[in-house]
Amino acid sequence: MSVEVAVQESAFDTGAEYASLRAANRTDGATAIFVGSVRDFNNDGRVMALTLEHYPGMTEKVLADIGEQALQRWSLGRVRILHRVGQLEPGEDIVFVGVTAPHRQSALDGCGFIIDLLKTEAPFWKKESSGSTAHWVEARVSDRDALQKWK
Repeated sequence: MSVEVAVQESAFDTGAEYASLRAANRTDGATAIFVGSVRDFNNDGRVMALTLEHYPGMTEKVLADIGEQALQRWSLGRVRILHRVGQLEPGEDIVFVGVTAPHRQSALDGCGFIIDLLKTEAPFWKKESSGSTAHWVEARVSDRDALQKWK
């Protein structure tokens, strides 16, 4: 059982991340992956860019803690959490969560738990730009509601 965490500005290759989770892993028969991408719209209209900021050191620790919580709740083999920071454009991938487990339900639940907890507890700040204006994105009630199913 292991948790790997990365916070980076550079893009990631989803296929390579999947291959890394599966490499030399004959014990786990299930892999669940979530990839979140920048949309070109939000409640306030068109999005031209999304800037993500974080608190270095603290962010990685929180992500690792979230992964450890998932390991304690489900029979998971590997956990990989990768989150981008900096300025991203619509269509670019922001976050990768991948988990392996002996069986599918543990993998699916572990992956869902990680992304739901990440959305509410990880110290990231988002600013959306729509051409001449920019604003900070507030936390969503729907993200808090999604977390309730895990309590």
